[in-house]
Amino acid sequence: MPMPDNQLLDRYAELTVRSGVNIQPGQQLVVTAPLEAAPLARKITEHAYRAGASLVTVLYSDEQATLARFQLAPDDAFDVAPGWLFNGMAEAFKGGAARLALVGEDPALLSEQDPAKVARANKARAVAYRPALEYISGFAINWSIVAFAHPAWARAVFPGVPEGEAVERLWQAIFAVTRTDRPDPVAAWAEHSAELERRAKWLNDGRFSALRYSGPGTDLTLGLADEHKWLAAGGKAKNGVFCIANLPTEEVFTMPHRERVEGTVRSTKPLSYNGTLIDGIRVRLKGGRIVEAFAEKGEETLRSLLATDEGAARLGEVALVPHSSPISQSGLLFQNTLFDENAASHIAVGQAYPDTIAGGGRRPKEELARMGMNESVVHVDWMIGSEEIDIDGVREDGSAVPVMRGGEWAE
Repeated sequence: MPMPDNQLLDRYAELTVRSGVNIQPGQQLVVTAPLEAAPLARKITEHAYRAGASLVTVLYSDEQATLARFQLAPDDAFDVAPGWLFNGMAEAFKGGAARLALVGEDPALLSEQDPAKVARANKARAVAYRPALEYISGFAINWSIVAFAHPAWARAVFPGVPEGEAVERLWQAIFAVTRTDRPDPVAAWAEHSAELERRAKWLNDGRFSALRYSGPGTDLTLGLADEHKWLAAGGKAKNGVFCIANLPTEEVFTMPHRERVEGTVRSTKPLSYNGTLIDGIRVRLKGGRIVEAFAEKGEETLRSLLATDEGAARLGEVALVPHSSPISQSGLLFQNTLFDENAASHIAVGQAYPDTIAGGGRRPKEELARMGMNESVVHVDWMIGSEEIDIDGVREDGSAVPVMRGGEWAE
């Protein structure tokens, strides 16, 4: 398999350990990765042990085995998930282990499989994963997500290009948007994190009760949860460790009120969701719930996602990203949410993050629900921002303040 410059890959692994997950001396690390990412996983393991990790456990997935399941398994197999594995991960996180996910897969792996089976399998997995996910969504531990340039992913991003060249170009893009190609990537991320924190502070100081979006196909008023707070992806987990949850990240984000979203909105970039590309999304929300949903491509998969549970058709996150972000300016459609969500402002259906309410990690679920928090076994981001979208912050008295104009920060 084509691999990038060894020095850059090593620097990327070090950045992941030091700035991403920020492993602490004596801490365990649980890593999930596709088989193809083994070279990167090994380098990350080396840097984690150099940083003092007590144990690194890497759990590999195999796309061919996944495909064989959908092609050959009996029908009732798609309501089954390895709960024993996810319970074990939850126990590891309860004991203080950090979490790292290496992502990068064939975005079209399941595109020719039965959407109903895909939806059932996704729901079963999401339900089984919930005990482990709560440690992540609640930011109880330090965790991060980084990417690996999978050959099938590279071919999708650079169609018509020989595989070796496509992989090399994808690695170059990953290194650029993660600042790995800078002389001191760790320092570059410290500076970038500080800028994102400044943006979050400005939004918090604005004390907006809602955001109003306008642009082609979009006329949306998005109410914000009571006592919401804006965060950047870099932050201190409840265990006291500062980490950067997504590498790359360009967003500041908070919690919508699950019952106070009204209007219409369209997607501005395709969504790659579990092996299916969903494009041209158009939805209408009433009382916070998506009551109409259409897509030019992948509509059946979109509808299955929204029907996963009661909370899957409501919003759990809203994030602001300038159109001038490095990922947007690359001109690439990565077909990977980790990257594409950082090219444009976006929303997510499903589970909300408790920490985006003041003191949310200490408040009971019933109180968080009254304040507007949504619950679901899914959390899926899709992009709604572009250079044609304007966003205003609306205060309780109805006054409006420009937040974004033409996809760029107004202040």
